[in-house]
Amino acid sequence: MFDYFQILIAFVASFLALYYYLTSNFDFWKNRNVVAPKPIPFFGNTKDVVLKKIEISNFIAELYKKYENEAMFGIFFGGSPNLILRDLDLIKDVLIKDFSTFDERGFKISERADPLNANLFNLDVTRWRSLRIKLSPVFTSGKLKEIFPLILKCAERLEQCLEDAVKRGGSVDCFEISARYTTDVIGSCAFGINMNALSDERSEFRRIGKRIFDLDKNILRSFLRQFFPRFYNLLGFVIPYSETSKFVTKFISEMIKYREENNVVKADFVNLLMELKKHPEKLQNIKITDNLLAAQAFVFFAAGFETSSTTMAHALYEMALNPNIQDKLRKEIKEFYANNNFTYEEVKKMKYLDKVFKETLRKYPPGVFLKRKCNSNYTFKGTKVSIPAGTSVIIPVYSIQTDPKFYENPDVFDPERFNEDAVAARHPMTYLPFGDGPRKCIGIRFGVYQTKVGLIKMLKNFKVNVCEKTMIPYIKKINSFTLAPKDGIFLKVEKNN
Repeated sequence: MFDYFQILIAFVASFLALYYYLTSNFDFWKNRNVVAPKPIPFFGNTKDVVLKKIEISNFIAELYKKYENEAMFGIFFGGSPNLILRDLDLIKDVLIKDFSTFDERGFKISERADPLNANLFNLDVTRWRSLRIKLSPVFTSGKLKEIFPLILKCAERLEQCLEDAVKRGGSVDCFEISARYTTDVIGSCAFGINMNALSDERSEFRRIGKRIFDLDKNILRSFLRQFFPRFYNLLGFVIPYSETSKFVTKFISEMIKYREENNVVKADFVNLLMELKKHPEKLQNIKITDNLLAAQAFVFFAAGFETSSTTMAHALYEMALNPNIQDKLRKEIKEFYANNNFTYEEVKKMKYLDKVFKETLRKYPPGVFLKRKCNSNYTFKGTKVSIPAGTSVIIPVYSIQTDPKFYENPDVFDPERFNEDAVAARHPMTYLPFGDGPRKCIGIRFGVYQTKVGLIKMLKNFKVNVCEKTMIPYIKKINSFTLAPKDGIFLKVEKNN
């Protein structure tokens, strides 16, 4: 009997210790006079997100609206406090003015369990700064002009793919076909190979691309990484690498080895990685390994095809829903194509296409929030709110870009929001699809051009319309790292010269 009593006491003590551990930080925001919803043990405020009952952008948007009269509000991801900013001037301080205090994204990474996480997007500031300087040359406007013919060639294969789809009849998943196009663009421009995603629906690279952003395939890893990062890091010594990690690491190492052995030189991203490997002394505080090189290739591949393809698909979706806007855009495309000498400079001159592109990213930003972590104690200007070093700050991009205070009737797709006068009248922090400040997206130019060229080729001789399979109203996919449609974007594509 005494033994059973001891077991019971031990159990109760363990339970209380665990409960205290899970809730000991729950007065964090109350002590700082920051409004916050009441958290619960283990989940914090994100139970419905973790249990896949709500998509993350909608979760944040509901709280954003609830605290509409506040400059900021707090939440808990598990037991970790995060501050969500609503005030645009405070957001500008975090992203730009006080960047030196908020120079890291604050995402938990385990290089042992997930070697591809050690990429430019996630890296600590010391390694990030040195690596970004060395990788930046591949994203200049001059470099983009050089590879423009490669983008155009992929877009021509996209056009042929649409021709074939029209002949087969029925609806086309514009989300999938856009992803296959951007996969091929990344292959040609960054890695110097044809990934065959447009010509072969079973392309290995397209299959891997799907796995990267499918949370259903990565749910256990994502869960452990978010809620038990130290335990997850320890697991890195016993659990095998993911299929994606093994595939990308092998692919990059073999490509570099082949080029070295055969003296192959191409002016692409892989060649830049080879230069870093050959001259590691040029990178301060960074140890060059095959995994680190593969991680940079991975983030270029993943971010490069996913964000652009979702933007293309969402633009086509809105063109189908708004035929008057589509007609205006197609008219501009035909005018610039009249001389049959389509160039990099002509894309830049297409003003209405630019407005459509920007309005698409306003309504459907691929990244629904930005995250930064402070590296020292910080007091927000004009407030009495102070946060300690290590606290994460979230900028709710989707909520801001669909806030009726900044964009009247935000559910309406209106490219004219991006007239010069309208843009000048708005606070610059009301539009953040690429982020802002020193850690904004390094590949903005590349993403913009591959998206615009793809849309030009898809709308020059084709017209998109809604069909029985078109998702109306639009429903977001819950299990996705980016804002994506729940069941694809199916449209009727017709040849229309």
